[in-house]
Amino acid sequence: MNSRALLLSLRKNLLGVMLYILSYQFFFIFSISLLTFESFLQTKYVGKKRFSLEGNESLIPALDTAIAEAAKQGTKEVVLGMAHRGRLNVLVNIFEKSYETVFSEFEDSSIPKEYERGGDVKYHLGKSADIKTQDGNDVHLSLVFNPSHLEAVNPVLQGIVYAKAMDEFNEDTQAILPIVIHGDSAISGQGVNYEVANISRLDGFATGGTIHIVVNNQVGFTANYKESRSSVYCTDLAKVTESPVFHVNADDPEAVVYAMTLAIKIRQKFGIDVYIDILGYRRYGHNEGDEPRFTQPILYKSIQSHQNVYKQYLSQLVSRGDISEVDASNEEKSFKQTLQEKLDSAKKSPALSSEVFQRKWKGYRLAKLKDFDKSIKTGVKSADLTKVSKALTTPPPVELFNKMKKLIDQRSQLIKNKEVDWALAELLAFGSLLNEGHPVRITGQDSQRGTFSHRHAVIKDFENESHYIPLNNISKNQAKLQVYNSLLSEYCCMGFEFGYSLASPQSLVIWEAQFGDFANGAQIVIDQFVSSSEHKWQRMSGLVLLLPHGYEGQGPEHSSARLERFLQLCAEQNMVVANITSPANMFHVLRRQVKNDYRKPLVIMSPKSLFRHHLVKSSIDELTSGEFQEIIDDKEVTAKSVKRVVLCSGKLYYDLFESRNQTSSKDVALVRIEQLYPLSKPQLDKLKKKYSHVTDWVWAQEEPSNMGAWFYILHHLRDWNLTLKSRPESASPATGSTKAHLKSQQDLIDDILTI
Repeated sequence: MNSRALLLSLRKNLLGVMLYILSYQFFFIFSISLLTFESFLQTKYVGKKRFSLEGNESLIPALDTAIAEAAKQGTKEVVLGMAHRGRLNVLVNIFEKSYETVFSEFEDSSIPKEYERGGDVKYHLGKSADIKTQDGNDVHLSLVFNPSHLEAVNPVLQGIVYAKAMDEFNEDTQAILPIVIHGDSAISGQGVNYEVANISRLDGFATGGTIHIVVNNQVGFTANYKESRSSVYCTDLAKVTESPVFHVNADDPEAVVYAMTLAIKIRQKFGIDVYIDILGYRRYGHNEGDEPRFTQPILYKSIQSHQNVYKQYLSQLVSRGDISEVDASNEEKSFKQTLQEKLDSAKKSPALSSEVFQRKWKGYRLAKLKDFDKSIKTGVKSADLTKVSKALTTPPPVELFNKMKKLIDQRSQLIKNKEVDWALAELLAFGSLLNEGHPVRITGQDSQRGTFSHRHAVIKDFENESHYIPLNNISKNQAKLQVYNSLLSEYCCMGFEFGYSLASPQSLVIWEAQFGDFANGAQIVIDQFVSSSEHKWQRMSGLVLLLPHGYEGQGPEHSSARLERFLQLCAEQNMVVANITSPANMFHVLRRQVKNDYRKPLVIMSPKSLFRHHLVKSSIDELTSGEFQEIIDDKEVTAKSVKRVVLCSGKLYYDLFESRNQTSSKDVALVRIEQLYPLSKPQLDKLKKKYSHVTDWVWAQEEPSNMGAWFYILHHLRDWNLTLKSRPESASPATGSTKAHLKSQQDLIDDILTI
């Protein structure tokens, strides 16, 4: 609906929009809690950051109103995302987090034992709560954890909400409400917000509208608003989707609450985003230890003499005779005494809280080191694979493109030969999981057909572009496959899928890069969420990243997924990084991701040329039994005759294999390290023992010596006396010349195989 139609509709319904009047008791209680809590922390924890809400206190009654109004209209769950400003007050006053727990966090005594080297600052932490609104409605609340990258949580929140709407609320987006709280500089300055606005109405991503609240301080870190944006309003981003925007004065809480009431009604009726810009200030600088008068002397002279909203509202109440100043003073003293008692209690007996493995996560556990020694069995019965194969090879009820007919025929021939190539192994993994009740979701810039035209999970009608998904036609009670071509984004889309994986641990959730090199567009998500969320916030994810990787002469931006960056992030079994060479191994690693009773992100250096390589095939028998192989030894050589052992991973193995076979030389063993992290120590020990007579051990990689897995391997296998065989160090991942690539590749292969 465009803005004109929305305006006409609102005019018709304006009489039916009831003003939510704040009773003086309601806001007075909030005011005492807000201001007294803030001032108490200021005196007890001098110099410690808390990112006070003072100057925008109206946010709290606005949130309370949003939750209550949405609950009246059938909302069962509200998911909030926000940066640090005002977070502690939101946790205490909206989520009913105990004061003892907050004080324990300030005392640094609330980190669970399993993560005593991890954790995060208290104003980044998440929270879940079941509350009852003033009208008696039950609502489940979730506050999503957030790093210091202020707006990075926004796509993550959208993914969480979308997953819950699909899985828990039968696709009813009115039953779950996303609320995002922004800063004025952050909402206009962070590009991810444009990306989030862009996905707000796209198939596979739309959450039925988000309430965007701007805590407008008129200052971003230390920059004035005139230094922070070119547009008049920080909310001008809303013009992208023609969303309504309300600008309200933070010193007028009743106006703020009224705007919020309208916003909720609009969202629930029209399913669109609504923005509320609460124009206020911040009492202190960026944090409580900051000195804002260095950069905004005029503004802070005004703020220093400006009466806060509590005092303003109290004056109204006293003048109306609703309350006396003596009564107000007594209430403040009483509340301060209560806070002191809670602090004393927290110091004597810290209040530890844990929300791990609740609701959807019941039945899951923390992973242990021994879990990575050897994979669990993930084979599938032959009869079940036949069901999936039938769905994949049955002529679909659409008009087929000629090339698509050939592809289906090729699938049928492979199955007839009891073989699978990469694409078929992948599809059989998806289908087997769907048949067992596990939903599968995969998104990327060309995921329906696959960037390299290998997958074709969605088949388009050649005449009218209607679509057919074979894997959604396996059996009556199967789970659903979602495959969406995403917008041209890495940051937002990877964040969205990460959020989806948090809310749907029983699903296989995959984000696929067009080329692995482009994952660096989502580096914030990788660093702040994928690699570290478990150790910072005790929140686990099973997200899979498919990152096409391999040197094939396609230039600097189409060769390397920057394997070294992922390996540098690996520690404490935080994620799995693999560079796989076998279709069967791909089949098993995807199934293992769901069949394990713990969750870890999985980063796969996905192939390109191997999709159609004549050697890259597996037998059906390898899918019906066995498990993922972390290390694949060389079966073509006799151990006693080996003079050099080459450890490698990925596509390079096939180049070496074919070149070695041309010379009939069997004195070089080619060992594939399929799972680079975590390395399986028992399997490595077994390998070392088998080739104990060999003194010439090599790590071989296509990447330059300053990239790839070399430094990681050197660190973990420091006593193996490894020699590196690679391209020379380079500032760029690869050459842009096909001729230069082919020469350097042949030189590398010759160097590796020549003893």
